[in-house]
This record gives sequence, structure tokens and C-alpha cells, in this order.
Amino acid sequence: MTERTASCSCGKLTITTRGEPIRISICHCLDCQRRTGSVFGAQARFPKDAVQIAGDSTCYVRTADSGNKIRFNFCPACGSTVYYQLDALPDAIAVPIGAFADPTFPSPKVSIYEARRHAWAGVPEDAEHLD
Repeated sequence: MTERTASCSCGKLTITTRGEPIRISICHCLDCQRRTGSVFGAQARFPKDAVQIAGDSTCYVRTADSGNKIRFNFCPACGSTVYYQLDALPDAIAVPIGAFADPTFPSPKVSIYEARRHAWAGVPEDAEHLD
């Protein structure tokens, strides 16, 4: 079974996942752009029972465009978001793909809020494209 570890920049907060993600996606919403400091957020969702979290985190809660709440957990020392939970999907945990620091991580299969996508930002051809 595949095991991967994601961490914050300073290494004090980690999450270890077992198995393959249930969804890998890119989000172009403006809130993800602000949260990441990039032109999109890329994340992988895992079943909650397939993750192990180690270290302290601080939680920031925001309301998504859908009206659902999202709970972002970040390292209180370095500020890196390591995982988050969507109230609409209580049995899943999302992990920013960059937190794995693994260039071989599988590519996204879904791209959402594409109406807000920067024209120059590429998306994998085989991804599902949604507005």
C-alpha cells in the first residue's frame, strides 16, 4: 500500500496518508488563489481513516463559494497549510499536493472554478473541466 508524508515548511506538522487519493483536483477560485499565493490550489483527498496527523496545528475556518465551511489546518510556527476538511465531506481530508514535495505525485483529474482560471495557467488535458 502506498504511504506518503506531507509536511509544513519547518517539519513540525505532518500528515501521513495510506493508499491512493480518492480525488485529485485543481481549484481556480479566488480564495484558493489567495490561500496559496499561486494561481490555483492543487489538492488530494484521502479517506479520513487513511491519514495520521502529527504535530500541532492552528485552524482557520472560511465559508466557500458553495456556502459550506472549510477548516484549514496550518502550522502555528511556519504558517504552511498541511491539511483541511470540508464540512460537506466529513469522512475525507484534503492535503495540498505541494505539501508532499513529490514531483511524481499523480496529476489532477478535476479542475474546478475554471471561469476564474488565469488564461496562461495550464491544466492537464485529461482532467475534467468544470465552471
